[in-house]
Amino acid sequence: MSVRHVCALVLLVAGTGVLLLSAVGLVALPRPFQRLHALTPATTVGLPLVALALAVATGPGRAAVKLLLIAVIVAIGGAVTAMAIGRATAQHERLLRKDSPE
Repeated sequence: MSVRHVCALVLLVAGTGVLLLSAVGLVALPRPFQRLHALTPATTVGLPLVALALAVATGPGRAAVKLLLIAVIVAIGGAVTAMAIGRATAQHERLLRKDSPE
């Protein structure tokens, strides 16, 4: 087992751990904002760590670049989606006006 594979394994275990903790938070937390807070680390940390692990395991090349690009897109998209869902939930619960710019 090479150093590259050990690094990939460590990254994969860390990413999987974050994803599992987020899943437990999703099940355990009762309110929508709390669930949203629990899911955000899955997209901003968990999946990018798993993609980085796969990129390290595949080695340098086009596949690694694609995996890193996917990780960046999911990390950015996950944060934006969490903000949009939080805003929609706040408007639904009348905590925020629909025409509010913030």
